[in-house]
Amino acid sequence: MRPNRSIPDAAVVPVLIYPDVRAAVDWLTAAFGFAERVRIGADHRSQLRAGEGAVIIGDVRDTRRAPRWGEVTASVMVRVDDVHAHFARAASQGARIVMEPTDFPYGERQYTAEDLAGHQWTFSETLEDVAPESWGGTLVSPD
Repeated sequence: MRPNRSIPDAAVVPVLIYPDVRAAVDWLTAAFGFAERVRIGADHRSQLRAGEGAVIIGDVRDTRRAPRWGEVTASVMVRVDDVHAHFARAASQGARIVMEPTDFPYGERQYTAEDLAGHQWTFSETLEDVAPESWGGTLVSPD
C-alpha cells in the first residue's frame, strides 16, 4: 500500500457511527485509551489510533445510524497488553461490561464492553501461542 497521511495505515479500518462524534471521541480516548489522529470538521468524523490499528468515528447522516440498544450488528476487537488494567480503566469511565475478563482455551484473555452509543468492543490479551487444532479450530492458510 502506498502511504497517505490522510487515512490510517491499517489494512482494515472499522467505521462506527455515533450520534455525537465529539462526545464519542472524548469517551473512547478516556475509557479505552485511543488517541485522536485526524479530526474532520467540527463534528463530522474523527480517526482514532488503537495500537497499530485504527477506527473511524462518523456522524449520523443520511442512511448512517448509530446502533440501537439491545441489538448487536457488529463488534470491534482490539488487542491490548493487559486486559485487567484496560478493563479497570473502561469500567471506571462507565463502560457497560458485557463480559468480565475471561481466559479462553485459544490462548486469549478477553473482556467485552459497550460504549456510550451501544457499540460492542472486545479487548484481547494474548496469554500464549496456541495451535488452532488444540481447541477445535482449523488453520486454513498460515500467514
